[in-house]
Amino acid sequence: MRSSLISTLKLAKIDVFLQKKQPMTRVVSPQKIARKFLAADFTLSSWESVLPYFEKLSETKINSLEDLIEFCQNRSELESYLSENFAWRYIKMSCDNQNEAHQQSYQQFVNEIMPNASVFEDAWNNKVMQSPFAAELPQAGYSIMLRGLKKSIEIFREENIPLFTELQNLQTQYGAATGGLMVEIDGVEKTLQQANAYLESNDREKRKEVYEKVSGARLAIQEKLDDLFDQLVGKRHQVALNAGFANYRDYAFASLGRFDYTPADCFEFHSAVAKTVVPMINRQAEKRKNGLGVTALKPWDKAVDVLGREPLKPFETGEELLTKTIDVFDQMAPFLGNCLKEMVKLDRFDLDSRKGKNPGGYNYPLEESGFPFIFMNAAGQVRDMVTLLHEGGHAVHSILTKDLALNAFRNFPSEVAELASMSMELITMDYWDNYFTDPQAAKRAKIKHLEDILDTLPWVATIDAFQHWIYENPSHSPAERAQAWNRIYGQFSDRITDWSAHEDVKTNLWQKQLHLFEVPFYYIEYAIAQLGALAVWRNYCQNPTQALDQYLNALSLGYTKPIKEIYATAGIEFNFSQAYIQELMDFLAQKIQQLEES
Repeated sequence: MRSSLISTLKLAKIDVFLQKKQPMTRVVSPQKIARKFLAADFTLSSWESVLPYFEKLSETKINSLEDLIEFCQNRSELESYLSENFAWRYIKMSCDNQNEAHQQSYQQFVNEIMPNASVFEDAWNNKVMQSPFAAELPQAGYSIMLRGLKKSIEIFREENIPLFTELQNLQTQYGAATGGLMVEIDGVEKTLQQANAYLESNDREKRKEVYEKVSGARLAIQEKLDDLFDQLVGKRHQVALNAGFANYRDYAFASLGRFDYTPADCFEFHSAVAKTVVPMINRQAEKRKNGLGVTALKPWDKAVDVLGREPLKPFETGEELLTKTIDVFDQMAPFLGNCLKEMVKLDRFDLDSRKGKNPGGYNYPLEESGFPFIFMNAAGQVRDMVTLLHEGGHAVHSILTKDLALNAFRNFPSEVAELASMSMELITMDYWDNYFTDPQAAKRAKIKHLEDILDTLPWVATIDAFQHWIYENPSHSPAERAQAWNRIYGQFSDRITDWSAHEDVKTNLWQKQLHLFEVPFYYIEYAIAQLGALAVWRNYCQNPTQALDQYLNALSLGYTKPIKEIYATAGIEFNFSQAYIQELMDFLAQKIQQLEES
């Protein structure tokens, strides 16, 4: 439960006849909640400008249940304002990471606002928990909030506040270092995202050339990222020690509010993936190797069409991608389309890849205005199409929960957030014809995406297992880290791909994963949610109207129920056992086969 201001400010993919009946009526309200605590015209300029509101909140007397609820509401309003103010600074910086003014604005918040605000948090948490009226708070939502506040109190240490500031500053260096990487292809400078589109070319030499240029660009900053990561690990370990934990992994589980599973459950997931999914990706890689007719399957052979067909081109520009995605959402349910249309009116998209833009993609919730911002690096590929569907799922989630009473109710855990996004990738598949003029192209895109899911689960297991090792062994050297990575990567990758002459690339693949640098331990959620999304899709294939309604009902809960209850509302299980994974993998394999034979 992301109850603290610091954690709130962190970042935060058919063959069935669709019934025409729409799910229950939902309306997109453009209004934002009016301020009651902050002045309507208040604008943050410095810590001194907002300090009176912190002091006023701290001085609040709680003499009744109504006073306690009002205190929580006022705190929520203040934190929501600050969260959105920080969000815009981050968004502007990631859209133009070479802009010094954006960098300075971001740094001002990190270095001035955030540390000072953090001083008040623990006192506010204790104020709520020690109130005799806390036990009288309504169960709906508040019990989850109180559980999170209790955990925040347990792990809070004032000496960690400056460390959080240092970490926040260090984490921005990853985007600055990687966002400026460019390569020249055929005399034209390209971002790495644009260059990766060439990996779908039928010209194998061109694929090799581009792969080596992109890899070379990344390897050129390998030592810089190694040094950055060493600093991050060291400071995170100190945070954990200060809070009384043996290692940062255990601290992270507490700070992320993981009440529903433990590190032991993660290890069970790793084992289950190795036994159920890795054999499938081995068969998939062998099939690809034979289909391409190559003596050795190289890493630049993984994206090209096996039958030599031209790369799929679902769109040309970010604007076209957005228009087509709105059409997809509209056809599924008008409410979904209206969510994106309202965001267009508010100018909440930056989709095209360009120089000076951070890598990756995100949906950033804007706590006060209610409508989020979607950022990505589109380069005309199917994966870009899926990315916008994914982030669109996050956006719908944000909009469904924007009117919940407290920001604590709106700050749902990642296992729920990623269920929203990954389910959207799959339940939209019936409408993917909107992106293509040829139905066969749409079918190819579906097969590619489903095969990518098979790759996703082992990759998540790899990154998660790697993080466990990293923080269980915080004093490791870069050489020991590389050795551990190769060992873990070997457990979850296919045995067919030939890395000879490119071992250094494989050894440093982990540096591509921004989560390791910016949001540690935020990755296993993708696998948990991917399993949940497959279950949502399985329900959707049987009864689309009911499944869509269950999905939206679950998202509307925000974080007012435990994760398992939210999953149950969606009509699925919160389960990542070997038996359950095998069941869902059988379903996935069946769907791929049906598409291939259709």
